[in-house]
Amino acid sequence: MSAPSSESDRLLAGKVVAVPEARQLDVLASLLERRGASVLRCPLVGIVDSPDEAGVVGWIERLIATPTDLVVFYTGEGVQRLVGFASRAGREAAFIAALGRTPKLTRGPKPKRALKTLELEPEHSATEPTTAGMIDTAKSITTPLRRVALQLYNQDQDRQLADYFEQRGAAVDCVAPYVYASKADDDRVAALIGEIEAGRVDAIAFTSKAQVQRLLELAQKRGLETALRSGLQRTKVAAIGPVVAADLEGARISVDAMPEESYSMKPLVTSLCQLLRGAR
Repeated sequence: MSAPSSESDRLLAGKVVAVPEARQLDVLASLLERRGASVLRCPLVGIVDSPDEAGVVGWIERLIATPTDLVVFYTGEGVQRLVGFASRAGREAAFIAALGRTPKLTRGPKPKRALKTLELEPEHSATEPTTAGMIDTAKSITTPLRRVALQLYNQDQDRQLADYFEQRGAAVDCVAPYVYASKADDDRVAALIGEIEAGRVDAIAFTSKAQVQRLLELAQKRGLETALRSGLQRTKVAAIGPVVAADLEGARISVDAMPEESYSMKPLVTSLCQLLRGAR
């Protein structure tokens, strides 16, 4: 880990920031620690391959074999997981070739970056990284959409985007190539809530909806919802982007910081620095 270049870099000195991130925990923690923060690590959610291997590989095979008018990616994780399934099935080259000849719509910067590693670019990028933004962009696609392949981030997510394409007359083929698995045990999550309630956490930085849902579900299960909400009234809450922010606000949790444009780790830390540097 490289040391900060000057005292001005330590904008979070003396601050405690809770990090529920799992997959890129070390990346986010390092960015915060370089700015002087003490990081309370509590990875709430992990990501694993879908247990329905046959279903995911079947989706890949259909994309390879059947002319498709549009393939839609919600997440970079989805792109990477699908490539992994294709590789294990001996179909990676054929899958990437199919993606190359199929118009692609992405929700935000992460699926676009994941496609770039395959030397591919999306023909369409959502006007904003939300389902509404994807629908808005899809409306500008004037070519007929007879078949749409849709990567979901959650098997149980709402059908708003799929319904939109079906209303346009498309047959929608959905796949959820990964699932969320609990990463931290319940006692550790309860301890995090205790730290928040006690006022020993200056900020918490959420990077996914699943983290929000896991924290709220555990609080409810343990009878700690009042403690959590009371603590969050004193703790600054940061969201990596509008999707996570909307989930927090839907749960009646105020969002104090969010990147203005690029919804990734570094802008999240920058927004936290801007929020906390005056709260000394």
